[in-house]
Amino acid sequence: MQLSEQEIIRREKLSRLKELGINPYPANLFPVDHTSKQIKETFEEGKKVVVAGRLMSARIQGKASFAELQDSEGRIQLYINRDELCPTEDKTLYNEIFKKLIDLGDFIGIEGELFTTQVGEKTLRVKNITLLSKVLRPLPFPKTDAEGNTFDAFTDPELRYRMRYVDLIVNPSNKDIFIKRSKLFTAMRDFFNQAGYMEVETPILQSIPGGAAARPFTTHHNALDIPLYLRIANELYLKRLIVGGFDGVYEFSKNFRNEGMDRTHNPEFTVMEIYVAYKDYNWMMDFTERLLEHCALKVNNTTKAIFGNHEISFKAPFKRVTMTDSIKEFTGFDITGKTEEEIREAAKNMGIAVDDTMGKGKLIDEIFGAKCEGNYIQPTFITDYPKEMSPLTKQHRENPDLTERFELMICGKEVANAYSELNDPIDQRERFEDQLKLSEKGDDEAMFIDQDFLRALEYGMPPTSGLGIGMDRLIMFLTNTTSIQEVLFFPQMRPEKTAPSYELTEDEKLIISLLEKNENKFEINELKIKTSLSGKKWDKAIKALASHNLTKVSTEGEFKIIEYLA
Repeated sequence: MQLSEQEIIRREKLSRLKELGINPYPANLFPVDHTSKQIKETFEEGKKVVVAGRLMSARIQGKASFAELQDSEGRIQLYINRDELCPTEDKTLYNEIFKKLIDLGDFIGIEGELFTTQVGEKTLRVKNITLLSKVLRPLPFPKTDAEGNTFDAFTDPELRYRMRYVDLIVNPSNKDIFIKRSKLFTAMRDFFNQAGYMEVETPILQSIPGGAAARPFTTHHNALDIPLYLRIANELYLKRLIVGGFDGVYEFSKNFRNEGMDRTHNPEFTVMEIYVAYKDYNWMMDFTERLLEHCALKVNNTTKAIFGNHEISFKAPFKRVTMTDSIKEFTGFDITGKTEEEIREAAKNMGIAVDDTMGKGKLIDEIFGAKCEGNYIQPTFITDYPKEMSPLTKQHRENPDLTERFELMICGKEVANAYSELNDPIDQRERFEDQLKLSEKGDDEAMFIDQDFLRALEYGMPPTSGLGIGMDRLIMFLTNTTSIQEVLFFPQMRPEKTAPSYELTEDEKLIISLLEKNENKFEINELKIKTSLSGKKWDKAIKALASHNLTKVSTEGEFKIIEYLA
């Protein structure tokens, strides 16, 4: 492992601490009795407190120093006087340990008493310092010049997501998003529990990936020697519990879909699903409005939320529009009574990419997604979906071509999906068989037939309404966050590039940096010009990179292309 100069120095300090008989990673409890926030809220002159956290700054001024300690709730200023810290003739704790061996980022425990400085700063006068954990890598502290310009701030999104632990240390304001996320889950749980519904758990490993149209992740169970799938939805298991006699069940479900990643999609995501017996989708719309109004108030203390340039109101009631009317409004095309081929031709005429594997439902979904979805900024229920789009939904009571389903749109994105649940086992079998036909046509997102779920329905499921809410998207709207990666502690990332096993020269670093800025590819002569290297330096650097398998050269038509492989 190659270490930087700073990392080498910190390891040398580690050794010196051990020579002084100090354990840099002590096992015993440290008796913290206050946080920085509690100190400020209950401040009393002369009060004795014990705190712990990271040392985040230090201004050493001979026999006295000021520093800042950061804990989970903020920062508190420290005042360290050599003679108060070391009242005997032995000044090692101040002169050697604090000034020379403790680094920024180290975890320390502080015992002391509170006072107010001459400029009014609430400060902790340090009486004792205990090293709790020695940090071996320096934190990326931002620097500010005399003109107020900031440098070296830890703002690169890929680094922040990959090293969230560093992001939370040096950008503590980002914690607010995750605190609000936790408040959202708590608010939703409280709302359901007060309504008398029960939180449950269902399998993540499933023999049939049911409950949604999506491409699953596949794995293998060695002991049973069978394929298994990571859950794409928990719907069919929750309905089994309604069959079993529960009136209302809900679950915060980690779901997994083997699909693309972008600013609103992650392959692992969280959905809340709730099923309530003896209800329909009209009742569920009213319930959803009240639920989201309650959650917005608990998270932000207001029913209004800012998202980008929009102010969203979560105040009930929400607007309601049928899917047929929405498509007619924004395209002029009426899907009522149209055949699959008529809808496919209409989609093509609208400039929407379609193919022969798409059935009627998917074609309608493509039209709505391309032409209608983005127009709904304020929370809006899109209702009464065509039957082909909703294989688990009860047929509409007034129109047999439609289903009793709604989706909630906010800022052009689906946040919730709900049905009057299909509880006719014969109808459900026919819908599954239609999905099987789509799969045979090449639709790799068509649903599987779940024979056990059909058997459960044959034992009888009462009239039921179900609701699913994308929790990640909802918290994005409540925190004005445009990327799903910002609301996930540890979003899925591409594998980290392995650092080269040898020291790159400055010329080699220049070539690689230019390749990285150009998506790891360059026409070789153009790259050579951009480097401004002499012929001799260019040849030497290119040969070295190729010999270490970091680059390769290939021919594309008339051009030679150099590619970065790391």
